[in-house]
Amino acid sequence: MSSVFLKAANAALAICLSGAAFTTTVATTMAAPQLDSITQQPFGKTSKDGRPVELYTLRNTNGCEATITNYGGIVTSLKVPDKNGCLGDVVLGYDTLAGYESDPTTYFGALIGRVANRIARGQFSLDDKHYQLPINNSPNSLHGGPRGFDKRVWDAMPLETAKGPALRLHYASKDGEEGYPGNLSVTATYTLTNRNELRLDFTATTDKDTVVNLTQHCYFNLAGAGHGDILDHIVKINADQFAPINKTLIPTGELRSVKDTPFDFTKPTAIGARINQPDEQLQFAKGYDHNYVLRRAASPFARMTYAAQVYEPTSGRVLEVRTTQPGLQFYTGNFLTGQTGKGGAAYKFRSGFCMEAQHFPDSPNHPNFPSIVLKPGETLKETIVYRFSVCK
Repeated sequence: MSSVFLKAANAALAICLSGAAFTTTVATTMAAPQLDSITQQPFGKTSKDGRPVELYTLRNTNGCEATITNYGGIVTSLKVPDKNGCLGDVVLGYDTLAGYESDPTTYFGALIGRVANRIARGQFSLDDKHYQLPINNSPNSLHGGPRGFDKRVWDAMPLETAKGPALRLHYASKDGEEGYPGNLSVTATYTLTNRNELRLDFTATTDKDTVVNLTQHCYFNLAGAGHGDILDHIVKINADQFAPINKTLIPTGELRSVKDTPFDFTKPTAIGARINQPDEQLQFAKGYDHNYVLRRAASPFARMTYAAQVYEPTSGRVLEVRTTQPGLQFYTGNFLTGQTGKGGAAYKFRSGFCMEAQHFPDSPNHPNFPSIVLKPGETLKETIVYRFSVCK
């Protein structure tokens, strides 16, 4: 990345900054479509048991569109305006259900559970009982196992709300599924608000002590899905600490200061500015694939906290992430290998980034991390908000 580009990009970003947040505007499309706010269409049948799968397209009053399938709760398309009002799809994915079914490693756009991220050797103990999970990311368990929530058909209900069109998804995970204890009832509600937010509200209950860590796994490219790498995107993360990992990408248990490291995004910094530095942590993950410890909101009454913002200079698009979750997994598409995605685009190395608001990786094996234990009589409630705007 050239120093000329970085200076120009940071100069443009400075115009968009005001204190801790970007000064941006909610954008509308040049001609917002006059269509129903929710439409539904078939998306094929599952290859395993022939279950029908649907696509639901939500449209807000500004012309933004989110298309979601009840297979894995996957966001297959997310169209938001650029600084010129031109609508563009900013998430990576596939054109067909078969593409999502046959891909075991990327988790494009999916709901993740029961436990997001990695569990060391697929093992944990709860209530003095040892559990062994399937190993699908050797030597660890990843994102709920080979048939996690991303590979399940969810019950779906479209909704009209005061904030915008919504899709409520429900899944009943049986006791012992993928090795996890307890019958878990999970609801995930996507709302495309008229503030150009894609909001995701999770709730979950269980009939037995279990562990739960839910997140959303969209790969973003604010220049447009398939439009090159994401190294010029400028990122700010509201965190003073991150969780170092070992060579199998499992946290060591330490929470390390980001100061004077390539992991410091407390000031807006291009993703590519330091990603290739000879740092052991970057080498382990082939880039960024680390959990950030989010600063909590100053007010004790505020559930939501500002997590991160991303700015793409060419399109002018800005993504802001807010959440109730304590951590943010920042991932830079280091394991993309040229998968053929939507429209025949090749998703090459670092052509998308993820901002996965969640609890910390391998939490059951680290007592110093926030607990992910859910007990009978309790209700898990978590929210992730992706807000889109433009900087002109």
